[in-house]
Amino acid sequence: MADLSRAGPLRVLHVITGLDAGGAEGMLCALLTGRDAPDLEQAAVSLTPGGFHAERLRAAGIAVTELAMRRGRPSPGELLRLARRIRAWRPDVVQGWMYHADLAALAGLALSGRRRATRLVWGLRCSDLDLDRYGPGLRLTVRACAALSGRPDAVVANSQGGLAAHLRIGYRPRRAAVIHNGIDITAFAPDPAARAAVRRTLGIDPAAPLLAHVARVDPMKDHAGFLAALAGLPGVQALAIGAGTERLPPAAGLHRLGRRDDVPRLLAAADLAVSSSAFGEGFSNAVAEGMAAGLPAVATDVGDARRIVGDTGLVVPPGDPAALAAAIGALLGADPAVRRTRADSARARIVENFPVARTARRFAELYRELAGAETQG
Repeated sequence: MADLSRAGPLRVLHVITGLDAGGAEGMLCALLTGRDAPDLEQAAVSLTPGGFHAERLRAAGIAVTELAMRRGRPSPGELLRLARRIRAWRPDVVQGWMYHADLAALAGLALSGRRRATRLVWGLRCSDLDLDRYGPGLRLTVRACAALSGRPDAVVANSQGGLAAHLRIGYRPRRAAVIHNGIDITAFAPDPAARAAVRRTLGIDPAAPLLAHVARVDPMKDHAGFLAALAGLPGVQALAIGAGTERLPPAAGLHRLGRRDDVPRLLAAADLAVSSSAFGEGFSNAVAEGMAAGLPAVATDVGDARRIVGDTGLVVPPGDPAALAAAIGALLGADPAVRRTRADSARARIVENFPVARTARRFAELYRELAGAETQG
């Protein structure tokens, strides 16, 4: 049961691998700073120190504890620090975000001595990862998560595709739920002034067709496929936004911007949002944020891309640069009135189906249900 000896709102402690720029990190920050669940008192623990979102959370009055783990290297001492934080703060729910943090949340809660009083939720943020493209540490972590997936009180995926993929690899949760990512529809919105200013700053003609590709450099994001598609689109320019994109090979029309903190402004400058992910994508924030900014999307058929895009854009097979280029060309070459209708429909689809306030309410409802249920240990 919830800790009835302590008056006040339900307490939720989020445990995440890090708070640098990224989809999961941005989603956590949006949930905690949006104030869409006023009956929750929430705090965060980052397994690794630093990160852009740590300061954003603190500026919004959210307590953040930073541990000193190194990525991929568990530390017994830091797990004990996590256990002490749980014991001192006495949360009703501990929510893990991503594989390493899920395991840390399980271990920290067990070490805290509060497992019978506190609910545990794990979070899945991807779909069918190609684990052969990553190191043995991640493969071992995913196998451990699958083996222990019956320990949490609930496992929440951000996509239907992600939940199905994890069931295929051996996850057997007591309770499973899908809560899609939510988008800040105020921050991500059409902005004609920003469109003109960004294009002017980057030296892009106001009439030039411009793509937005927002993704860190990682095997799952398939930047090589995106660049191959761009090479087949003469006259088209593209913004490559995300950690590592500044080191991509130069290409005609490509603006390599690296990690940026002004993504909404940059999206406002573009005409289309493009996702070239080859695998692993669950719910693509990049696609949904672009659509909220009024950009029709071209996405590969990975995770819940079809569910996000609907009939407002185009979805193509992954790993097929020619199909990606053809879809981009089709949308850019459409009649201006059709393009305007698609742009309006793209934003309306996100506003109607995926606002962050709805996601926050779904999580709050789950936490309240779990806090009122008997734990099974």
